[in-house]
Amino acid sequence: MAQARSTVHTTTSVLVIGGGYAGVMAANRLTRRPGVTVTLINPRPDFVHRVRLHQLVGGSDDAVVAYESVLAAGVRLVTDTVTRIDPAGRGVTLAAGGTLAYDYLVYAVGSGTADPGVPGAAEFARPISTLEEARRLRTALDAEPATAPVTVVGAGPTGIETAAELAETGRTVTLVCGGVLGPYLHPRARRSVARRLGRLGVTVVDGADAKVTAVTRDAVRLADGRELPSRVTVWTAGFAVPDLAVRSGLTTDALGRLLTDETLTSVDDPRIVAAGDSAAPSGLPLRMSCQSALPQGARAADTVLSRLTGERPAELHQSYYAQCVSLGRDAGLFQLADRADVAIGFHVDGRLGARFKEIACTSIHQQLVGEARKPGSYRLHHLPGGAAKRRSLLRAAGAGRAGRDQASAAR
Repeated sequence: MAQARSTVHTTTSVLVIGGGYAGVMAANRLTRRPGVTVTLINPRPDFVHRVRLHQLVGGSDDAVVAYESVLAAGVRLVTDTVTRIDPAGRGVTLAAGGTLAYDYLVYAVGSGTADPGVPGAAEFARPISTLEEARRLRTALDAEPATAPVTVVGAGPTGIETAAELAETGRTVTLVCGGVLGPYLHPRARRSVARRLGRLGVTVVDGADAKVTAVTRDAVRLADGRELPSRVTVWTAGFAVPDLAVRSGLTTDALGRLLTDETLTSVDDPRIVAAGDSAAPSGLPLRMSCQSALPQGARAADTVLSRLTGERPAELHQSYYAQCVSLGRDAGLFQLADRADVAIGFHVDGRLGARFKEIACTSIHQQLVGEARKPGSYRLHHLPGGAAKRRSLLRAAGAGRAGRDQASAAR
């Protein structure tokens, strides 16, 4: 009698830490392979549409989306916070107690507000980089009369968008640039933004002396001695990443981003990959943005899937094309850029710019939903372009490190 053969079914467990743009994209994409179980760990039960947090503050959106609408059906959601990663034991410790084991780990913990390092800022200024911070800021604004002066510190996209959003609701807003308004913008686009802010009544304080040296309960002090009245001070200058990788003994860059190779694999462990704001591929991290996070999330998932099939993972390349800024609900800016993320001289502003910005925000949600419904359908991380610039940056960084090593050896 012939003996029946026994079949052993094995599964691969992948944990994704962080349920932002990169984490959700990675989790959805990983479900394309049978036998892979995906668990997403996130401290909140809902997905935060981070590019709309300034709208939450202004009252035009709640910036929250149900995970059911963006997560693939096969992804298990665990609402908790990871306090430590154990690479040797292939497990993570949860704040609520207990551990979860993994075969592969996607590190996508995102970013938050950096320590201002300015006297009084931590106590009296209000950040806006997380859902909880934006909600607290909204509560603080609601407690003040509409005529109360509001100062926004930082003239990057978040600062500009927040200042415009609040001014459009009738608030008296001052935007302190700490230098140049929108330094990443082309001068033509910068002038357009300045005109729009002026029409909204925003006072723009820029120049070398427009640096904040102290924040008090009702004022902001500048380097040139000026003191700006401020009943609510909003701090948008600078982002930082969680210290989970550092606490877990993993190699990071100076800011605490997980150091990886060009396949987004940790330099310490081939079973850990990173994506989004908390990743530092080759020590040359990409711009913190959803425009970087979504392709990186897809790339991180592809790296894991390639390893499961014994294939060589593809290397990272990132192609940029534009930068979008909302300027209230009725205007915006669509700044075209080259594939190296450098602004060029063409932009679209006004109502059409606002339309383009809204399309960009909506498309983020649509891309996540599309990947959830049909894992593997997202293709933007395969677009040509960006690779040559990335290679030149890597060569330059390698040459710089070699020079520093030689100088150190000579001492």
